[in-house]
Amino acid sequence: MEDDEPEEKPSTWRRVRRIGYVVLSLVILLPLTAFVVAYLVLDVRSPQEVLAELDKTAGISYADGSEMMKVVPEQGDRIYVRYDDVPPELRDAIIAVEDPTFWQNEGFDPLGILRAAVTGVGGGSGITQQYIKNATGNDQATYFRKFSELVLSTKITQQRSKEEIFESYVNIISFGRGTFGPASAANAYFGKPLADLTRSEAAFLAGMIQSPSVHDPAASSHTHAEKRWNYVAEKLVTRGYVTEAQRAEMRYPGDAVVPPAETRAGRLTYSEYHVKRRVLAELEGHGFGLDRLRQGGLKIETTLDRQAQADSEKAVADQLTGQPDYLRAALVAVEPGSGAIRAYQGGKWGVRDYAGTPQSPGSAFHPFVVAAGLRQGENLDRKYPAPDKLDYGGRTVKNEASCDAPECSVRDAVRRSVDTPFVEMTKRFGAVAVSQAARDAGIPAEVDGTPTLREPDGVTIGPGIAVGAYPVRAVDLASAYGTFAAGGMRTEPYFVQRVLDAEGTVLWEHTAAPTLAVEPQVTAGITEALRREDGTVLKAGSHRFGDTGDNAGAWLAEYTDRLSTVVWVGADEERRLRDSANNRVTGDTLPANIWRAFRR
Repeated sequence: MEDDEPEEKPSTWRRVRRIGYVVLSLVILLPLTAFVVAYLVLDVRSPQEVLAELDKTAGISYADGSEMMKVVPEQGDRIYVRYDDVPPELRDAIIAVEDPTFWQNEGFDPLGILRAAVTGVGGGSGITQQYIKNATGNDQATYFRKFSELVLSTKITQQRSKEEIFESYVNIISFGRGTFGPASAANAYFGKPLADLTRSEAAFLAGMIQSPSVHDPAASSHTHAEKRWNYVAEKLVTRGYVTEAQRAEMRYPGDAVVPPAETRAGRLTYSEYHVKRRVLAELEGHGFGLDRLRQGGLKIETTLDRQAQADSEKAVADQLTGQPDYLRAALVAVEPGSGAIRAYQGGKWGVRDYAGTPQSPGSAFHPFVVAAGLRQGENLDRKYPAPDKLDYGGRTVKNEASCDAPECSVRDAVRRSVDTPFVEMTKRFGAVAVSQAARDAGIPAEVDGTPTLREPDGVTIGPGIAVGAYPVRAVDLASAYGTFAAGGMRTEPYFVQRVLDAEGTVLWEHTAAPTLAVEPQVTAGITEALRREDGTVLKAGSHRFGDTGDNAGAWLAEYTDRLSTVVWVGADEERRLRDSANNRVTGDTLPANIWRAFRR
């Protein structure tokens, strides 16, 4: 009978259904279980922890706070920018092109991932995932890496605000040209502060993120870069960040893009290099080593006056234009009473810092001999023998100028730069007294471990001190003359006014501690001796080149109550200095021309 036959179909169907349920459960539960386990096991460091470990770019500014240069880490220019300081136009452009659902998603955009899988266009990674990839340093093209990114993106979204995630992301990504973060990028591509970006320039930078080495017009072409810019601009419209009218006003900013060779990040002129070295050395002495500066992204405010620095560089360049190539020059201007260095030109000819390299001052050292005498009751009208030449301690001293008389007053000897009277003065006052007068005014006891104003043995004071044979640095001479300008109040010359953190909090600030080092009546006498008929207080000096009648170095030192300025002109090695007209170079020629061009 048919009713007695077994019913096999329902039984088979039940088995199929059961298998289906099991498979479906595995399909759902296994990934879910894996996700939960990974969520519990995997961890991502906070954005603050990641960024704290990265070297940032420390900024060096002029006294007015405007940027002078950067201290760039080896891995690239990285200036930290807070979320609120990222222009809204740039935030919108980045989100529009990199992760349009950023504000709503839970760390990733499922549709974006699916779309990338189907079309093969784009990696499907949103902002949070890109942050994870950059923070972990794992960019291997594996399924496990992508899975880990999804898990960690979800986790960090639950732990951190969207603003925090965006801030961390935008500071860790590269915009190309060796830059990390939008501030460095704004400078590298447009040579301007981040806050000054236009909407069109913001769209340009947002377009760099996907592939800077491809989209940078310097790497491809402006034609290619403009296509990428148009893509970003259209995304801004379709995703509601700009209106059609605003889009119509936007223009590809190709003309504003700075060529890479002209960008300043990490590349300095030699003049800037000398300043940087002096600033960093000074900071090291205050406990701010290079690592601390970079890790904190600190800001260093210097004493340098922006206009004075520009004027000093121009003065040196203009006055040496057309002159023999071997000529070198340095200029330093120090503020009397505070010691703040307002201008510093160490030269444009290489890593040698001529303002910080000891050179023989010659007759520019005469005022210190006078100071030693005034301390002992000397007066400016006392006369001393002024023969054309004089032997002193095995050294023959010859005059370059003359007093037109057998004797010369202290006053005239200073003004005319007649050397032999200063030999007689040093014999009278004592070489030790002359050395002490120079030290009290501001010539340091040693430079880089080498004693100054001494013979090679580091102890003996020879006859050369009478005529400025012992080398001194231009910066120290400017400081010492500044002591005369300040009525005898001495302060150490310095470059760094204050150090601030990324938030603008002052971490350290220079405090001047002037001390009375030279008697006021002495400085008054020096000023009187140096004052010329036009009222300027200056000393033109030179260092002789053997018995040739020419000079190996020429100086001009001048001071007011506002500034003490010293100019040196010489060469890499001692030689006869001649200008383009084959005239002798003296303190009253090229150094004076540079000073007049700079004079403030």
